[in-house]
Amino acid sequence: MPVIMAACVILGVVIGTFYAKRASGNRLQISGEGPNRINSLLKIVSDQYVDDVDVNDLVERSIPNIIAELDPHSVYIPAKDVQSATDDLRGSFSGVGIEFVIRKDTVRIQNVITDGPAEQAGLIAGDKIVSIDGEPFVGEIVTNEEAMHRLKGPRGTVVKIGVMRYGKKEPKVFEVTRDDIYVSSINATYMINDNTGYIKVKNFGDNTYMEMLRALSMLSQEGMTNLIIDLRDNSGGFMNIAIQMVNEFLPADRMIVYTEGRRAPREDYMSTGTGHYKSLPLVVLISETSASASEIFAGAIQDNDRGTIIGRRSFGKGLVQQQIPFSDGSMLRLTIARYYTPSGRCIQKPYTPGKGLEYEEDLLLRYQHGEFFSQDSIKNEGPAFKTSIGRTVYGGGGITPDIFVPEDTTGVTSYYKEAAMKGLFFQFAFEYTDANREVLSKYKDQDYHQLLHYLQGQNLVEKFAQYGEANGHRRRNLMIATSHSLIEKFVLSRIIYNILDEEPWIQYLNTDDPTVLKALDILKKEKATPTLNDI
Repeated sequence: MPVIMAACVILGVVIGTFYAKRASGNRLQISGEGPNRINSLLKIVSDQYVDDVDVNDLVERSIPNIIAELDPHSVYIPAKDVQSATDDLRGSFSGVGIEFVIRKDTVRIQNVITDGPAEQAGLIAGDKIVSIDGEPFVGEIVTNEEAMHRLKGPRGTVVKIGVMRYGKKEPKVFEVTRDDIYVSSINATYMINDNTGYIKVKNFGDNTYMEMLRALSMLSQEGMTNLIIDLRDNSGGFMNIAIQMVNEFLPADRMIVYTEGRRAPREDYMSTGTGHYKSLPLVVLISETSASASEIFAGAIQDNDRGTIIGRRSFGKGLVQQQIPFSDGSMLRLTIARYYTPSGRCIQKPYTPGKGLEYEEDLLLRYQHGEFFSQDSIKNEGPAFKTSIGRTVYGGGGITPDIFVPEDTTGVTSYYKEAAMKGLFFQFAFEYTDANREVLSKYKDQDYHQLLHYLQGQNLVEKFAQYGEANGHRRRNLMIATSHSLIEKFVLSRIIYNILDEEPWIQYLNTDDPTVLKALDILKKEKATPTLNDI
């Protein structure tokens, strides 16, 4: 019996060990740290998950979530989106040369670039695109992204665009040979009065510095002795371009900006003194959507006491990104440093890693706190710094202007706000333009004042009220009367844009813009350059 019991125990141990080893073979463990854990995880999911998994797709969807845990401006760009994300800053792209809007699930050509491929092929503003390369392109499939994907393409390739033209019963197909389309970073350059030049800069791209030099040369030939540079709504761009542009206005050996990061040693960027406009009276306009490189420009001008900054507190982006391409064509924009204005302030507004939504809602919170309407509502929570002559400036959240101009709410009613939020002004202006294109096109090559004079006699506010009511926007006669001038200006400006393009549109809006008027007043009083009396 003892022998039999011993034999049973030994047999049990052997069997138990056998099945324990088999069971342990099925218990997968993730070992290692950091990247090794992620690689192990992906391998296990690929090998063992209950269903087939596209690991590449899983990685593609996971990377943005990982990057989002760093800071609000580090971003992963999938390969399919890289071109559209870089076109504006590159200064050109390959396409057909049209500007379009989508109305009622249909692409409508709003403007045709002069001498571009579309114009040469015969397309005109107002055409409705109904097919691309023989395939219908109307309905739910129509999006901005899909339209750009189908219309853009390599230079020299042909795209067949089918359009319905106003007054025609049948569509017509145009063969358009794609070509390089130049995209300007400067929206407007003109003399705003007898001696003051005005330049509106949209972003800081590859060609912006050269565009600015051409604009300054043109304005100088027209008698410019004062300058307004408008950076409102400028989302930024390349830091080196902003440095080149600021250099044109500073004497030698002035700090423009410096950068510093954990793995990026401090690097100072100084003016060379080679600029041609070092003593030109200068005013820079900013707004809450002026960011990044536009803040570098405004900060350098302000800290060096070179000009006056007018408007509202800027966005507050003080992080420097490096573009890192991947072999599959995707790209990572990774924050590698912070930039500091000449006085030493970092104007990056506070953020909590992984809390992107709170960061994005900052402008809404500023609006709710009244900052857009009162200078006293601006919260300067960062440390104080001194400009070159001793004026106090603050870090920690954008560039606070030297002169604050509140958002103008005169005449704003709930009727007006709801119409604007619904996009009714844009829709009405486009449909009015489309229906009256033959008459309006007579003003195509004339000064915008001629078109404006004609439009002011067309009772457009009443026509808009009827259009709004027909499209579900309740008519409110008292509110319409209160907002009459605002409605008229919005509608007029969009029709001018539709017919004459961007610069005349900006010229018209600037005629009674409070920020522009304040800049003109400062220049007229010869107070554009800060002095000790301004401390």
